[in-house]
Amino acid sequence: MTQALNLNGRFARHYVEMVVAMVAGMLLFAPVWTIALSWWSPLTRPDVEALVMATNMTAGMSIWMRVRGHGWPAVAEMGAAMYVPFLLLLGPYWFGLVSADVVMIGGHVLMLPAMLVAMLLRRTEYTVHHHREAAPSGKFVMALKHRWPTWLALLVTIETWIDPLYPPAVVMMILPTAYLAIGAFRKRLREPGVLPLQLAGFAAYLVLVGVALSVPDEVAKYLIGVGWLAHGIWDYFHHRFDKVVPRAFAEWCGVVDVVIGVTVILMV
Repeated sequence: MTQALNLNGRFARHYVEMVVAMVAGMLLFAPVWTIALSWWSPLTRPDVEALVMATNMTAGMSIWMRVRGHGWPAVAEMGAAMYVPFLLLLGPYWFGLVSADVVMIGGHVLMLPAMLVAMLLRRTEYTVHHHREAAPSGKFVMALKHRWPTWLALLVTIETWIDPLYPPAVVMMILPTAYLAIGAFRKRLREPGVLPLQLAGFAAYLVLVGVALSVPDEVAKYLIGVGWLAHGIWDYFHHRFDKVVPRAFAEWCGVVDVVIGVTVILMV
């Protein structure tokens, strides 16, 4: 009985992981298609948008499955579970029998039982832990696994390169405040010298914001760009020495900060 419960628990947890990976792919790869939309207008068609959505979800899920050690046949079956629900509804849509909303909503609803069917076909594979060394062809997947905060940061900042904006000076206060909040939650501020350093960083950004608000706009924009870049260096050292915040957060934040800082200075 206990073993059966453990196996069912692993299966259910694996299913939840698949759903999370699907949603992550849908959100993270959307900016890539934003670029494509600016070049090729047919991508705005509802039927094409549905297939693009399925592609985004398949990409996210495939990456996670390879990280978990699944073989390509299982990945292909799960990919089919992403596409088939939309393909079944596109025929009626093309004949005018259902609306575009039915295709998009119905495809997502049908996808959940389709995923379950794909997992039940390989129930044993989804109730065990996967541990294996990456093959040479899987080096890219392993790079995604180990540097995922960097890839995530680059994905979420794609639009920053396409349509850069000047973040207001006061937004910079989020940077030191986040470190104080996360450090307090993780109880890392109690470590020797940590709290004074974080408070000094907070005070430095408070002064920087005050100066940026009192100088001409062109000068303020340089100060804003430098402020974001400086925090990228701050992130690097916290990542390097594993201080205050999780290393994954420091890596992600560092890339985001550098991208914003560089684009602001380039705009000036």
